[in-house]
Amino acid sequence: MNSRVVIPAYRLVFAVVTIAAIISQAVASINLGILRPVNYFSYFTIDSNLIAVALLLIGVARWRSTNSPGLDVLRGAGVVYMSVTGVVFTLLLSGVDVDTQLKWVNTVVHELMPLVMVADWLIAPPASRLTLRQGALWLLFPLVWIVYTLIRGAAINWYPYPFLNPANGGSASVTVYCVGILVFMLVVCAAVVWLGNLRHPASGTQVQMA
Repeated sequence: MNSRVVIPAYRLVFAVVTIAAIISQAVASINLGILRPVNYFSYFTIDSNLIAVALLLIGVARWRSTNSPGLDVLRGAGVVYMSVTGVVFTLLLSGVDVDTQLKWVNTVVHELMPLVMVADWLIAPPASRLTLRQGALWLLFPLVWIVYTLIRGAAINWYPYPFLNPANGGSASVTVYCVGILVFMLVVCAAVVWLGNLRHPASGTQVQMA
């Protein structure tokens, strides 16, 4: 089967499913009278899923073209963010109310989409080798998100996740969680770079850094 047709179709299907999930949960929250739009779009889960959707749709739009190095770097970021979303939810947030009360929505944004993005990275790997330095750039958005979340949380006394709330264990606990997640994310960045480079053997034994 022609991969130039199958891969765009795969991306379109899961992009549409994810958009439907995010909208459905927002509508359900409106009906319950609990939707706070800024809060809803302040969840890392929602943000990472929207980034993933955007990247999938760009891939659909460019289905006749070879990926550019810049697009591959952005795709890698999407894989990292969704992978971390899935792992953090499983380890820290399973059973916690994170504004995804609809069970099927929770499944899509926390369980299905991480697998979809990893699979997309494997079946359509980057066109050229990625470097560890490029992978480290993927930490910029999570760092900005953490700073935004902590500042906004202190201002309005609302945090998207319990482990970011100083009321649950104090500032030291929040710091430990943030540092731990960022270290884990750095490991995921390195793993995504490695997976992306599997079809591009290095020329020599030296690790490429630039």
